Amino acid sequence: MSPTVLGLVRASHPEPAAAVTTVAGLLAWGVGHRPAGILAVVLTVAASQLAVGWANDALDAERDATVGRTDKPVAAGAVGRRVTAVAAAVAALATPALALATGPTAALCATLGLVCALLYDWPLKSTPVSVLPYAVSFGSLPAFAVLALPGPVAPPVWLVAAAACLGAGAHFANVLPDLADDARTGVRGLPHRLGPAGSRAAAALLLLAATATLALGPPGPPSGVGLAAVAAAVVVPPLSWYAGRTATRAGGRQVAAFRAVMLIALIDVVLLVTSGRLV
Repeated sequence: MSPTVLGLVRASHPEPAAAVTTVAGLLAWGVGHRPAGILAVVLTVAASQLAVGWANDALDAERDATVGRTDKPVAAGAVGRRVTAVAAAVAALATPALALATGPTAALCATLGLVCALLYDWPLKSTPVSVLPYAVSFGSLPAFAVLALPGPVAPPVWLVAAAACLGAGAHFANVLPDLADDARTGVRGLPHRLGPAGSRAAAALLLLAATATLALGPPGPPSGVGLAAVAAAVVVPPLSWYAGRTATRAGGRQVAAFRAVMLIALIDVVLLVTSGRLV
């Protein structure tokens, strides 16, 4: 593999991109897609994830270099900024083209999710509404998976709302370990304005809302697994915050909180995928 290709792979944020794409594939399977439909959903979401990851690293190259982010290939000089920006543009154009295989309404939904995610990269990351692109983009994921089904099928409101809360909570959690670096480079999104304590609380409350919606939203009585997930969403973040108080550095406390909310987010993803079967 050439250094440029390897640099592009690393600049695509491969772990979260693979995670979101996998969730999209599982959602497509969960709502009843056949293999061809699952493939179309997966390819569309993969293209959108590549576009967002490459755009993020291209736009943030100077900021990443300022704070010494050697793990960022563009900032470290492993791949050119222009090459990364061109790759992002190609992936962004491919997203609606791939989504059209599932129908125009689904393609519009996928494009909306992509545009909102790109708007987070610029210019909304440093604004009080930085959480909005996360909410819309995550909410559009299950909506796209349902709308891509053959025939007129509307995504349940509770499913979209739960995904939106999950995305918003993930935004606050994702920023926690990077608050200090962001402050050095002038990033002032909503989590930075709320501060560490406010962001931890916002993440916990939003993930609790997502968990409760996934447990109580589907038709019929809530399952034991769903109720157990709600209990975990109530208990785990406070316990983690209490344990994190013994950390010697503020960064250690933020990492403890980040891990707690990511655990709840993982539980929510499982509920999200299994809840799709009730569509």
